[in-house]
Amino acid sequence: MPETDLELLIAAAQRAGDIATRYNGPDAKAWHKPEGAGPVTEADLAVNEMLEDTLRAARPDYGWLSEESLDEGDRVHAEKTFIIDPIDGTRSFIEGSDTWAHALAIAERGVVTAAVVFLPRRDKLYSAAQGQGAFLNGASITSGAREDMAGAKVLVARPVMDAAHWQGTPPAFERGYRPSLAYRTALVAEGRFDAMVTLRPTWEWDVAAGDLIIREAGASTADRNGAPLRFNNPDPRLAGVIAAPKALKDQICAALTPAHAAR
Repeated sequence: MPETDLELLIAAAQRAGDIATRYNGPDAKAWHKPEGAGPVTEADLAVNEMLEDTLRAARPDYGWLSEESLDEGDRVHAEKTFIIDPIDGTRSFIEGSDTWAHALAIAERGVVTAAVVFLPRRDKLYSAAQGQGAFLNGASITSGAREDMAGAKVLVARPVMDAAHWQGTPPAFERGYRPSLAYRTALVAEGRFDAMVTLRPTWEWDVAAGDLIIREAGASTADRNGAPLRFNNPDPRLAGVIAAPKALKDQICAALTPAHAAR
């Protein structure tokens, strides 16, 4: 019987982990991409090559969007599209940290329907399929239910707490941070943090997988303006991401300065 989309992503993520962990991050060849697009390593490219060959062979009618592949734009016409970050947290990988992830998702008409976030060095595989719940290493996970911003445990970079981003005094979050956006979303889905907030333009491949895992775990996502996240856009950047239980997400969105005013 043909494998499901989620089974396909899980197997591909595990193969990606096998490839990436053959490299010692600090010793891997690394360079900076043009136009300040950040670092890339030989491990990123090796993982991306395997994923593109494997996934596109398995689903030749699906579109393809990956951080490490040329975006030819034809993906926007596909009913379903792979959205891939071969290694999310490349800087962390280069530093020799264990906090980096493979983030694999499939979006159908803008909505993510299957997703995996895999941290091979931490032995954590988060997964979800639409309508089937969210899982960590095969065990069901559920997000928290916090409703109030004050004292909430939030994964957020320090610049987000600048007063210019908030309509009043910045919230009294208990702030945490992880270098991988995909891992941050998974930690919210797992209930270890109440929310995650990023306000910069956010590449779809950083958060597509986490979007579904969070929603299947019972929480909610939006961009910084409170709009639902849609994927496989012609410009694959989102207007920030807020992920939290719905009441908390709505409260955070309402407290933010409108994007045009914060610039």
